Amino acid sequence: MAAVSAGTVSKALNGGGQLRAETRQRVLEAARQLGFQPNTLARSLLRGRTYTVGLLTSDSFGRFSIPLMQGIEDALGAGQLAVFLCDARGDAVREQHYLRTLLSRRVDGIIVTGRRADTRAPLSQDPLPVVYAYTKSAAPEDLSVVPDDVQGGRLATEHLLAAGRRHLAHVTGPTRFEAVLERANGMRAALAAAGLEVARDHVLTGSWSEAWGREAATELLDGDRHIDGIFCGSDQIARGVADALRERGVRVPEDIALVGYDNWEVIAAATRPPLTTVDMNLEGLGQAAADHLLAMIGGMRASGIVRLPCRLVIRSSSGVSSLRDWPASGTPPA
Repeated sequence: MAAVSAGTVSKALNGGGQLRAETRQRVLEAARQLGFQPNTLARSLLRGRTYTVGLLTSDSFGRFSIPLMQGIEDALGAGQLAVFLCDARGDAVREQHYLRTLLSRRVDGIIVTGRRADTRAPLSQDPLPVVYAYTKSAAPEDLSVVPDDVQGGRLATEHLLAAGRRHLAHVTGPTRFEAVLERANGMRAALAAAGLEVARDHVLTGSWSEAWGREAATELLDGDRHIDGIFCGSDQIARGVADALRERGVRVPEDIALVGYDNWEVIAAATRPPLTTVDMNLEGLGQAAADHLLAMIGGMRASGIVRLPCRLVIRSSSGVSSLRDWPASGTPPA
């Protein structure tokens, strides 16, 4: 139909060769009219690649894996790679089953993710390219892409300090989570830079729940009425804190400014008032992990931990409408 050789058709469909634009267009139009699709299996056998990638997750709820998946698909789709999603549900036996399945399908690489950014055991020593996203491999030769939770904790604290708050508290999740420790370290670093510190009894740890946020806020108010800012380790906790403050007649942000973490919009936007929060940019993290995987598939080896910066989404709960008054250094006024 296109009146060209099979070799010219191949070059036109694969984007290769030195073809005139009108020739390439004529081939593409003929393929469209005929409904022709290249044989993916034959192409895979010829090139030694399946153009598929496995995404192995333990995040059954999808809270973190869905935005990651969107970023991963954006990056891999441009390279015409398909993604197999496997949910291990936190079960090591199920994970090994899915790993064997993906290897039997000869995927070009695997991205491993989960519900938290803690260190985990590596999948295997298989030469297949593997990137860990929103989780860290314990093997130093592996590559892990995670949000910079120390920077995120510092960002939230600097924002509260920029709002003029000096008596801060931190309500967060269980200390067995690495992110909890890192966010608290970021908060302490920001306070130290301003010549301040957080009192030990103003750092409260508990479950990732609204109920814990309400309980912790009540404990803080009963112990110290001078608190004027609270940084919460998650938006769920922050929403519980906001509810408890309102029930006690404490105004947010006039009396106490509030900052959360995650930018879980269904929670943050529905909090009264809407919640200023740290966004880990999970979609961008997914794109970065996929880009690293593509580079590894192409032969570029990489290892270590890549930490991507978080950003602040400002809403009403912190009482600061913009960052335009911050010094260029990023350090809030004393």
